[in-house]
Amino acid sequence: MKQVRPKKNLGQHFLTDLSIARRIADTVDACPDIPVLEVGPGMGVMTQYLVEKPRPLRVVEIDRESVDYLNNTLFKDVQENNPIIEGDFLRMDLRTLFDGGQFVLTGNYPYDISSQIFFKMLDNRDLIPCCTGMIQREVALRMASQPGNKQYGILSVLTQAWYNVEYLFTVEPGVFNPPPKVQSAVIRMMRNDVQHLGCDEQLFKRVVKTVFNQRRKMLRVSLRQLLPADSKLFTTHPDFLTLRPEQLSIQQFVELTNLVDEQLCATTI
Repeated sequence: MKQVRPKKNLGQHFLTDLSIARRIADTVDACPDIPVLEVGPGMGVMTQYLVEKPRPLRVVEIDRESVDYLNNTLFKDVQENNPIIEGDFLRMDLRTLFDGGQFVLTGNYPYDISSQIFFKMLDNRDLIPCCTGMIQREVALRMASQPGNKQYGILSVLTQAWYNVEYLFTVEPGVFNPPPKVQSAVIRMMRNDVQHLGCDEQLFKRVVKTVFNQRRKMLRVSLRQLLPADSKLFTTHPDFLTLRPEQLSIQQFVELTNLVDEQLCATTI
């Protein structure tokens, strides 16, 4: 059967190096004994190694040509319980998979929607104790970055609030068809022990996004988008508010969220 044609509109860059494919597939072993969901299997270069593992596997693929290819190659002898789900991962109800149980999320993620995939992971963090896979190196660096680093940003804070992020290795463009214009990287995220942040989680996200949208400004400037100019916060915590968002730890963002919450409640009384 002829190979699948990579489609630019789907952000497809098919991995051709089998050794790297196996290395990525093996990252799921950090969280054994639960099923695996692979996003965007394409022609199954990673899938062929995932199916060897003694655990349930399902794959979700939006590209009809790729689905047909997998059905005629890797899964041609599967008579029932076909693991292929044809559809858009971003629109899926993940609680319908694996009888509502936990699973490892993995894949060679399309660069243009990788952040959306990880935000969906965060929304379903009780289902996904481990997430691995390959993304654009720049995004991987942001996700794993620590405070004080220029890559530290919204994705860093929101992800690290719930997961321990590990940058595993870099992948060069030449092992893809077609080669992307940027480097790629493989990461692994393991759910941490945090069950509640200790603040309003929706407001936490709002605060993080607000201050990082003006990341070069001090907090006292960017927070004026959330609080009135005469808010007591600007006078009671002057030193704290001279910091810039990239200097704050996760815990400091929690503290900041609680301070903002207090002021918002005060203005509505």
